[in-house]
Amino acid sequence: MATRRSVSKVGSETPTDAELAALLAAVTPVADHKALRPWRLILLRGNDRIKLAEALDAAEGVERQPGDYNPKPFRAVLLIAIVASPKDHPKVPTWEQHATAVGAGHLLELALWQAGWGVMWRTGLLANSTQVRAAHGLAEEEHLMGWLYVGSIDDSFRKRMLESNRPALDPQQFLSRIPQ
Repeated sequence: MATRRSVSKVGSETPTDAELAALLAAVTPVADHKALRPWRLILLRGNDRIKLAEALDAAEGVERQPGDYNPKPFRAVLLIAIVASPKDHPKVPTWEQHATAVGAGHLLELALWQAGWGVMWRTGLLANSTQVRAAHGLAEEEHLMGWLYVGSIDDSFRKRMLESNRPALDPQQFLSRIPQ
């Protein structure tokens, strides 16, 4: 986990749907109060990315020439939308269920990294716009937490990462105690 890095430029090779399903075993132990499973994943491949590009442009009010698309969804061949899908429960507030969805997304990101894939979690101000939500088929109570952009890692970039001597962050800056 300490070696995980965001890879902003991923290659065109991606895990298959079967490989992704196998990696989901790493997601199931996510902290999940009352085991509500308040999350789901949407795989975007091929023309799904055109639909997302059009939704992003519509949300921003951008008009393009025919055949010209918003380039953002084409930064990777595979995008995985992380969706918080909260359930009504008297003991588990919505914010906690959103945290579980983010935890599931991060565990999947770590599993993909461990399997050798490059991953970049991307969001944006338009992620929960009406148009983007509709493109993903989100229910009213659902919230799009972002997309994992997944693909192969260029050999030269992988070599640079392996040779990196980037120091770990000092953990003391994140630790404190309850005031006395």
